[in-house]
Amino acid sequence: MSHANAALTPRARLRLARLIVENDWPIARAAERYDVSWPTAKRWAERYRLLGPDAMNDASSRPHYSPNRVPAPVVRKIVHLRWKQRLGPVQIADRVGVAPSTVHKVLVRCRINRLTHVDRATGEPIRRYEHDHPGSLLHQDVKKLGNIPDGGGWRYVGRQQGDRNRSATPGKPRNAHHNPKIGTCFVHTVIDDHTRLAYAECHDDETAATAAAVLTRAVAWFAVRGVVVERVLTDNGSCYRSFLWRDTCAELAIAHKRTRPYHPQTNGKIERFHRTLAQGWAFKKLYRSEHARRAALAGWLHEYNHHRPHTAIGGSAPITRLTNLTDQYS
Repeated sequence: MSHANAALTPRARLRLARLIVENDWPIARAAERYDVSWPTAKRWAERYRLLGPDAMNDASSRPHYSPNRVPAPVVRKIVHLRWKQRLGPVQIADRVGVAPSTVHKVLVRCRINRLTHVDRATGEPIRRYEHDHPGSLLHQDVKKLGNIPDGGGWRYVGRQQGDRNRSATPGKPRNAHHNPKIGTCFVHTVIDDHTRLAYAECHDDETAATAAAVLTRAVAWFAVRGVVVERVLTDNGSCYRSFLWRDTCAELAIAHKRTRPYHPQTNGKIERFHRTLAQGWAFKKLYRSEHARRAALAGWLHEYNHHRPHTAIGGSAPITRLTNLTDQYS
Protein backbone atom coordinates (compact mmCIF):
# COMPACT_ATOMS: atom_id res chain seq x y z
CA MET A 1 0.00 0.00 0.00
CA SER A 2 1.33 3.45 -0.93
CA HIS A 3 2.08 5.89 1.88
CA ALA A 4 0.50 9.34 2.10
CA ASN A 5 3.48 11.15 0.55
CA ALA A 6 4.20 8.66 -2.23
CA ALA A 7 5.19 10.19 -5.53
CA LEU A 8 3.49 7.42 -7.49
CA THR A 9 0.17 5.86 -6.51
CA PRO A 10 -1.12 2.95 -8.63
CA ARG A 11 -3.19 5.42 -10.68
CA ALA A 12 -0.20 7.71 -11.25
CA ARG A 13 1.97 4.73 -12.20
CA LEU A 14 -0.57 3.77 -14.86
CA ARG A 15 -0.58 7.27 -16.31
CA LEU A 16 3.23 7.36 -16.33
CA ALA A 17 3.48 3.98 -18.02
CA ARG A 18 0.91 4.86 -20.68
CA LEU A 19 2.79 8.06 -21.54
CA ILE A 20 5.91 6.01 -22.26
CA VAL A 21 4.40 2.89 -23.85
CA GLU A 22 1.36 4.24 -25.69
CA ASN A 23 2.21 7.93 -26.31
CA ASP A 24 5.92 7.34 -27.01
CA TRP A 25 7.18 9.85 -24.49
CA PRO A 26 10.90 9.65 -23.72
CA ILE A 27 11.55 8.00 -20.36
CA ALA A 28 13.50 10.99 -19.10
CA ARG A 29 10.69 13.42 -19.97
CA ALA A 30 8.01 11.23 -18.34
CA ALA A 31 10.19 10.82 -15.24
CA GLU A 32 10.59 14.60 -15.01
CA ARG A 33 6.84 15.08 -15.47
CA TYR A 34 6.05 12.85 -12.45
CA ASP A 35 9.12 13.89 -10.42
CA VAL A 36 10.65 10.42 -10.21
CA SER A 37 13.98 8.96 -11.23
CA TRP A 38 14.71 7.59 -14.70
CA PRO A 39 15.06 3.92 -13.50
CA THR A 40 11.73 4.16 -11.65
CA ALA A 41 9.89 5.38 -14.74
CA LYS A 42 11.53 2.68 -16.86
CA ARG A 43 10.60 -0.07 -14.38
CA TRP A 44 6.89 0.82 -14.33
CA ALA A 45 6.81 1.16 -18.12
CA GLU A 46 8.32 -2.31 -18.54
CA ARG A 47 5.87 -3.83 -16.06
CA TYR A 48 2.95 -2.21 -17.91
CA ARG A 49 4.26 -3.44 -21.26
CA LEU A 50 4.55 -7.04 -20.01
CA LEU A 51 1.64 -7.44 -17.55
CA GLY A 52 -0.82 -4.63 -18.26
CA PRO A 53 -2.69 -2.33 -15.83
CA ASP A 54 -2.88 -4.95 -13.06
CA ALA A 55 0.89 -4.74 -12.65
CA MET A 56 0.62 -1.16 -11.37
CA ASN A 57 -0.42 -2.35 -7.92
CA ASP A 58 2.14 -3.20 -5.26
CA ALA A 59 3.35 -6.78 -5.49
CA SER A 60 3.23 -9.05 -2.47
CA SER A 61 6.40 -9.17 -0.40
CA ARG A 62 5.72 -12.75 0.68
CA PRO A 63 8.57 -15.08 -0.32
CA HIS A 64 7.89 -17.83 -2.85
CA TYR A 65 9.45 -20.41 -0.55
CA SER A 66 9.71 -20.48 3.26
CA PRO A 67 12.17 -23.20 4.31
CA ASN A 68 11.49 -22.68 8.05
CA ARG A 69 7.72 -22.98 7.78
CA VAL A 70 6.04 -25.73 9.81
CA PRO A 71 5.67 -28.84 7.61
CA ALA A 72 2.16 -29.71 6.46
CA PRO A 73 2.01 -33.06 8.35
CA VAL A 74 2.83 -31.25 11.61
CA VAL A 75 0.15 -28.64 10.89
CA ARG A 76 -2.41 -31.40 10.29
CA LYS A 77 -1.49 -33.05 13.58
CA ILE A 78 -1.77 -29.75 15.47
CA VAL A 79 -5.19 -29.06 13.99
CA HIS A 80 -6.33 -32.63 14.71
CA LEU A 81 -5.35 -32.38 18.38
CA ARG A 82 -7.10 -29.02 18.64
CA TRP A 83 -10.32 -30.23 16.99
CA LYS A 84 -10.66 -33.63 18.57
CA GLN A 85 -9.12 -33.17 22.03
CA ARG A 86 -9.41 -29.39 22.44
CA LEU A 87 -5.85 -29.12 23.81
CA GLY A 88 -3.97 -25.87 24.38
CA PRO A 89 -0.69 -24.78 22.73
CA VAL A 90 1.48 -26.12 25.58
CA GLN A 91 -0.11 -29.59 25.56
CA ILE A 92 -0.05 -29.78 21.77
CA ALA A 93 3.59 -28.67 21.66
CA ASP A 94 4.54 -31.45 24.07
CA ARG A 95 2.96 -34.09 21.83
CA VAL A 96 4.13 -32.71 18.49
CA GLY A 97 7.64 -31.66 19.49
CA VAL A 98 7.61 -27.97 18.53
CA ALA A 99 7.57 -24.76 20.55
CA PRO A 100 4.26 -23.58 22.07
CA SER A 101 4.67 -20.27 20.23
CA THR A 102 4.86 -22.19 16.95
CA VAL A 103 1.68 -24.08 17.80
CA HIS A 104 -0.06 -20.80 18.62
CA LYS A 105 0.97 -19.31 15.27
CA VAL A 106 -0.46 -22.35 13.47
CA LEU A 107 -3.72 -22.10 15.42
CA VAL A 108 -4.02 -18.41 14.59
CA ARG A 109 -3.34 -19.07 10.92
CA CYS A 110 -6.03 -21.77 10.88
CA ARG A 111 -8.42 -19.52 12.87
CA ILE A 112 -8.90 -21.98 15.70
CA ASN A 113 -6.75 -20.22 18.31
CA ARG A 114 -9.85 -19.66 20.46
CA LEU A 115 -12.02 -22.53 21.59
CA THR A 116 -15.06 -20.34 20.98
CA HIS A 117 -14.24 -20.70 17.27
CA VAL A 118 -14.73 -24.48 17.55
CA ASP A 119 -18.13 -26.15 17.77
CA ARG A 120 -18.59 -27.78 21.18
CA ALA A 121 -20.50 -30.81 19.93
CA THR A 122 -18.46 -31.82 16.89
CA GLY A 123 -15.08 -30.15 17.48
CA GLU A 124 -15.20 -28.74 13.95
CA PRO A 125 -14.60 -25.05 13.18
CA ILE A 126 -17.80 -23.01 13.37
CA ARG A 127 -19.12 -22.22 9.90
CA ARG A 128 -20.98 -18.94 10.06
CA TYR A 129 -23.20 -17.80 7.24
CA GLU A 130 -25.65 -15.02 6.55
CA HIS A 131 -27.96 -14.56 3.57
CA ASP A 132 -27.45 -11.32 1.71
CA HIS A 133 -30.99 -9.90 1.73
CA PRO A 134 -34.15 -10.05 3.87
CA GLY A 135 -36.51 -12.92 3.10
CA SER A 136 -33.87 -15.13 1.52
CA LEU A 137 -34.21 -17.58 4.41
CA LEU A 138 -36.47 -17.89 7.43
CA HIS A 139 -35.70 -20.11 10.42
CA GLN A 140 -38.67 -21.73 12.17
CA ASP A 141 -38.72 -23.86 15.30
CA VAL A 142 -40.64 -24.52 18.54
CA LYS A 143 -39.54 -23.62 22.06
CA LYS A 144 -41.23 -25.66 24.80
CA LEU A 145 -41.88 -24.05 28.17
CA GLY A 146 -43.75 -25.39 31.17
CA ASN A 147 -46.90 -23.40 31.95
CA ILE A 148 -46.88 -21.21 35.04
CA PRO A 149 -49.45 -22.06 37.75
CA ASP A 150 -51.61 -19.34 39.23
CA GLY A 151 -49.59 -17.50 41.86
CA GLY A 152 -46.20 -18.11 40.28
CA GLY A 153 -43.82 -20.95 39.53
CA TRP A 154 -41.09 -22.54 41.62
CA ARG A 155 -38.27 -20.55 40.01
CA TYR A 156 -39.33 -17.43 41.93
CA VAL A 157 -41.49 -18.61 44.84
CA GLY A 158 -39.58 -21.77 45.73
CA ARG A 159 -40.38 -25.45 45.46
CA GLN A 160 -42.86 -25.68 48.30
CA GLN A 161 -44.90 -22.63 47.38
CA GLY A 162 -44.67 -23.57 43.71
CA ASP A 163 -46.13 -27.01 44.40
CA ARG A 164 -48.95 -25.43 46.42
CA ASN A 165 -49.69 -22.98 43.60
CA ARG A 166 -49.69 -25.84 41.15
CA SER A 167 -52.13 -27.89 43.23
CA ALA A 168 -54.42 -24.90 43.72
CA THR A 169 -54.64 -24.07 40.02
CA PRO A 170 -58.25 -24.83 39.03
CA GLY A 171 -59.52 -26.61 35.95
CA LYS A 172 -56.49 -28.85 35.40
CA PRO A 173 -56.60 -32.65 34.90
CA ARG A 174 -54.68 -34.90 37.27
CA ASN A 175 -51.92 -37.39 36.53
CA ALA A 176 -51.41 -40.84 38.09
CA HIS A 177 -49.98 -39.22 41.24
CA HIS A 178 -53.03 -36.91 41.57
CA ASN A 179 -50.91 -33.87 40.72
CA PRO A 180 -52.44 -31.32 38.36
CA LYS A 181 -51.13 -31.26 34.80
CA ILE A 182 -50.10 -27.69 34.20
CA GLY A 183 -49.31 -28.37 30.56
CA THR A 184 -46.75 -26.99 28.12
CA CYS A 185 -46.50 -23.72 26.24
CA PHE A 186 -45.27 -24.24 22.69
CA VAL A 187 -43.70 -21.03 21.42
CA HIS A 188 -43.55 -21.18 17.62
CA THR A 189 -40.72 -18.86 16.57
CA VAL A 190 -39.70 -17.51 13.16
CA ILE A 191 -36.67 -15.28 12.47
CA ASP A 192 -35.21 -13.83 9.29
CA ASP A 193 -31.63 -14.90 8.59
CA HIS A 194 -30.39 -11.53 7.30
CA THR A 195 -32.15 -9.02 9.56
CA ARG A 196 -32.74 -11.24 12.66
CA LEU A 197 -36.31 -9.92 12.79
CA ALA A 198 -38.35 -12.26 14.98
CA TYR A 199 -41.98 -13.39 14.97
CA ALA A 200 -43.45 -15.67 17.64
CA GLU A 201 -46.76 -17.11 18.80
CA CYS A 202 -47.71 -19.12 21.89
CA HIS A 203 -49.83 -22.25 21.40
CA ASP A 204 -50.84 -25.35 23.33
CA ASP A 205 -49.54 -27.82 20.74
CA GLU A 206 -47.01 -28.29 17.96
CA THR A 207 -49.18 -30.02 15.39
CA ALA A 208 -48.77 -29.63 11.67
CA ALA A 209 -51.88 -27.44 11.47
CA THR A 210 -50.51 -25.03 14.08
CA ALA A 211 -47.03 -24.88 12.53
CA ALA A 212 -48.44 -24.27 9.04
CA ALA A 213 -50.75 -21.54 10.32
CA VAL A 214 -47.85 -19.84 12.10
CA LEU A 215 -45.81 -19.88 8.89
CA THR A 216 -48.69 -18.36 6.94
CA ARG A 217 -49.16 -15.53 9.44
CA ALA A 218 -45.39 -14.99 9.70
CA VAL A 219 -45.09 -14.62 5.92
CA ALA A 220 -47.91 -12.08 5.96
CA TRP A 221 -46.23 -10.24 8.87
CA PHE A 222 -42.97 -10.00 6.95
CA ALA A 223 -44.80 -8.98 3.76
CA VAL A 224 -46.25 -5.94 5.55
CA ARG A 225 -42.66 -4.90 6.20
CA GLY A 226 -41.67 -5.34 2.56
CA VAL A 227 -39.99 -8.73 2.93
CA VAL A 228 -40.71 -11.44 0.37
CA VAL A 229 -39.95 -14.87 1.82
CA GLU A 230 -38.10 -17.32 -0.44
CA ARG A 231 -37.05 -20.23 1.83
CA VAL A 232 -37.72 -21.63 5.28
CA LEU A 233 -35.35 -23.81 7.29
CA THR A 234 -36.65 -26.21 9.96
CA ASP A 235 -35.54 -29.29 11.84
CA ASN A 236 -36.95 -32.75 11.16
CA GLY A 237 -39.89 -32.54 13.57
CA SER A 238 -43.08 -34.37 12.64
CA CYS A 239 -45.01 -31.14 12.04
CA TYR A 240 -42.43 -30.09 9.43
CA ARG A 241 -42.55 -33.47 7.65
CA SER A 242 -46.32 -33.48 7.17
CA PHE A 243 -48.19 -33.19 3.90
CA LEU A 244 -49.97 -30.10 5.23
CA TRP A 245 -46.63 -28.34 5.78
CA ARG A 246 -45.50 -29.33 2.28
CA ASP A 247 -48.72 -28.01 0.73
CA THR A 248 -48.53 -24.78 2.74
CA CYS A 249 -45.00 -24.09 1.53
CA ALA A 250 -46.13 -24.78 -2.03
CA GLU A 251 -49.07 -22.37 -1.72
CA LEU A 252 -46.79 -19.66 -0.36
CA ALA A 253 -44.15 -20.37 -3.07
CA ILE A 254 -41.53 -21.05 -0.41
CA ALA A 255 -38.78 -23.66 -0.70
CA HIS A 256 -38.50 -25.85 2.39
CA LYS A 257 -35.05 -26.80 3.71
CA ARG A 258 -34.30 -29.20 6.57
CA THR A 259 -31.33 -29.42 8.91
CA ARG A 260 -29.14 -32.49 9.14
CA PRO A 261 -30.46 -34.98 11.70
CA TYR A 262 -28.93 -34.47 15.16
CA HIS A 263 -27.24 -31.24 14.04
CA PRO A 264 -29.16 -28.39 15.72
CA GLN A 265 -26.21 -26.08 15.07
CA THR A 266 -27.34 -25.94 11.42
CA ASN A 267 -30.30 -23.93 12.69
CA GLY A 268 -28.14 -22.17 15.23
CA LYS A 269 -29.56 -18.67 14.77
CA ILE A 270 -32.98 -19.65 16.06
CA GLU A 271 -31.50 -21.85 18.77
CA ARG A 272 -29.58 -18.82 20.02
CA PHE A 273 -32.76 -16.75 19.74
CA HIS A 274 -34.51 -19.26 22.01
CA ARG A 275 -31.87 -18.61 24.66
CA THR A 276 -32.42 -14.87 24.36
CA LEU A 277 -36.18 -15.46 24.47
CA ALA A 278 -35.92 -17.46 27.67
CA GLN A 279 -33.66 -14.94 29.40
CA GLY A 280 -35.40 -11.79 28.23
CA TRP A 281 -39.04 -12.89 28.44
CA ALA A 282 -39.91 -16.37 29.70
CA PHE A 283 -37.86 -16.34 32.93
CA LYS A 284 -37.09 -12.64 33.22
CA LYS A 285 -39.41 -11.91 36.14
CA LEU A 286 -42.15 -13.35 38.32
CA TYR A 287 -45.34 -13.97 36.38
CA ARG A 288 -48.40 -14.67 38.49
CA SER A 289 -50.04 -16.76 35.76
CA GLU A 290 -49.38 -18.25 32.35
CA HIS A 291 -51.78 -15.73 30.84
CA ALA A 292 -49.64 -12.86 32.16
CA ARG A 293 -46.49 -14.31 30.65
CA ARG A 294 -48.07 -14.86 27.25
CA ALA A 295 -49.48 -11.35 27.26
CA ALA A 296 -45.95 -9.97 27.77
CA LEU A 297 -44.56 -11.68 24.67
CA ALA A 298 -45.71 -9.02 22.20
CA GLY A 299 -44.05 -6.20 24.12
CA TRP A 300 -40.78 -8.09 24.43
CA LEU A 301 -40.76 -8.90 20.68
CA HIS A 302 -41.19 -5.20 19.89
CA GLU A 303 -38.28 -4.39 22.20
CA TYR A 304 -36.16 -7.10 20.54
CA ASN A 305 -36.96 -6.05 16.97
CA HIS A 306 -36.87 -2.27 17.36
CA HIS A 307 -34.62 -1.34 20.28
CA ARG A 308 -32.42 -4.17 21.55
CA PRO A 309 -28.86 -4.05 20.08
CA HIS A 310 -27.94 -7.30 18.34
CA THR A 311 -24.26 -8.22 18.49
CA ALA A 312 -24.39 -10.33 15.30
CA ILE A 313 -25.35 -7.30 13.18
CA GLY A 314 -22.96 -4.74 14.59
CA GLY A 315 -24.88 -3.76 17.72
CA SER A 316 -27.90 -2.45 15.81
CA ALA A 317 -31.54 -3.39 16.23
CA PRO A 318 -32.86 -5.91 13.66
CA ILE A 319 -35.37 -3.43 12.22
CA THR A 320 -32.51 -1.17 11.08
CA ARG A 321 -31.66 -3.68 8.36
CA LEU A 322 -34.94 -2.78 6.70
CA THR A 323 -35.45 0.66 5.14
CA ASN A 324 -38.37 2.99 4.45
CA LEU A 325 -40.61 1.67 7.22
CA THR A 326 -43.04 4.06 8.91
CA ASP A 327 -42.59 2.40 12.32
CA GLN A 328 -38.90 1.61 11.97
CA TYR A 329 -37.74 3.79 14.87
CA SER A 330 -40.84 3.72 17.05
